[in-house]
Amino acid sequence: MDIFNESKPLNALLVGVQLPKVSDQETEGSLAELARLVTTLGYNVVGQTSQKRSSQRGATVLGDGKLKDVATWTGGTGVVGPMVVKKKHKAALRFKNNEDEEDDIEFDEDFEFEEPTEPEEWEKTAPPQAKAQIVIFDCDLSPSQLRNLESALGVPVLDRTGVIIEIFSRHARTKAARLQVEIARLTYVAPRLRETSGGEDRQGGGIGGKGAGETSIELDRRKIRDRVKELKKELADIAQEQDLRRARRGQEISVALVGYTNAGKSSLMRALTGSEVLVADKLFATLDTTVRMLYPESRPKILISDTVGFIKKLPHDLVASFKSTLDEALSASLLLYVVDSSDPTFHSQLAVTRSVLAEVGAGEIESLLVLNKVDRLNPEELESLKNEFPDAIFMSSHNPEDVASLRLHLIKHFENAMVDQDLFIPYDVQGAIGEIRGKIRVLGESYDNRGVTLKVRAHVEDIARIRTRYGI
Repeated sequence: MDIFNESKPLNALLVGVQLPKVSDQETEGSLAELARLVTTLGYNVVGQTSQKRSSQRGATVLGDGKLKDVATWTGGTGVVGPMVVKKKHKAALRFKNNEDEEDDIEFDEDFEFEEPTEPEEWEKTAPPQAKAQIVIFDCDLSPSQLRNLESALGVPVLDRTGVIIEIFSRHARTKAARLQVEIARLTYVAPRLRETSGGEDRQGGGIGGKGAGETSIELDRRKIRDRVKELKKELADIAQEQDLRRARRGQEISVALVGYTNAGKSSLMRALTGSEVLVADKLFATLDTTVRMLYPESRPKILISDTVGFIKKLPHDLVASFKSTLDEALSASLLLYVVDSSDPTFHSQLAVTRSVLAEVGAGEIESLLVLNKVDRLNPEELESLKNEFPDAIFMSSHNPEDVASLRLHLIKHFENAMVDQDLFIPYDVQGAIGEIRGKIRVLGESYDNRGVTLKVRAHVEDIARIRTRYGI
């Protein structure tokens, strides 16, 4: 069954695993976020449940009792069936002995035996109102755990990473984003390939083949490795082009909007630049970096860039794949950490954003904190946040006055590092006045019989560059 292309939305049951150092509130918040991810995929969430466990190791992640409880939602047995039977050579089958059947069991290399634990603690969930057609775990599952769970539950099983990758694949628009998503998807899929009934040994090698005895699953994995290598080469070529574009913008002021997914970055981008960027109340609606000019235009120009959003438990493969996209943040003059102040878990979301940016080397770039969506707060909540974050910018991207105030704040922020100087341009110097007006803020001007004197405000480096170019 193709779980991602069903014409009718599937009913999904969400399952969380609460580790010892994780609070009940964190577990509930993570499951609520998973519900939004699943809804973004078009599934109907019909229920959710969780269990406290000492670790996520073990054959099925859950305890035996809890596994049977979850199976009541799916109609499964709640018991893991036999493992994969090793396929014997045809000659060996002639001498098959029933006494040797127990030697035919082959365990996956990532299979983990259930370790002895304390007596299982779990609460039976309420009787299901609707049958679940898919079960989604709020954690990463190993290939063997996925197989065991599907065997016991009788329906497809997904983990959090699988859900995120599928959302990414649907929302990728540009070639770079599509390449990055496919790399992450193939990296995720490769260890989860399963032997099918047609997976007997291949009888011949052929050009490029491993040789006689290569199984279909080995061939598939080799094809995936070759494909990933090809995709990375294509992505490297695109990244080189992006580096050249960034280098050409290197002398311009740039501001990167960074933050948790659905924090309102794209709405703020549209408000600051007047551009028609995609705005949607969905997780990961934006995967591609968009660069636009601050509007109304300032002197010097300020470029605003929107970046991919972050999320808790973001797979490392996705972080690595989207490094070229996050490089926009690395080259920024200033980072705006955009936070949904109405979300009760925004503190942890901000921590996730800082952690991921530090991981890609952007943790030390100068930044400002923007607490967005304050229109959803009551006066007491707003006052409390102002006391907690006295240096933050409080705003709603839907309020024109707030957007105008942020624009002025950005201009003043960069002007603090500028100096005021007089530039005298003789009448016989061609092109200087036009370039100065186009790139530098002119505060005043005066004329005499020799030329024009412009009073400008700019960075010392920019003024020096103009003087050197035109000899003034």
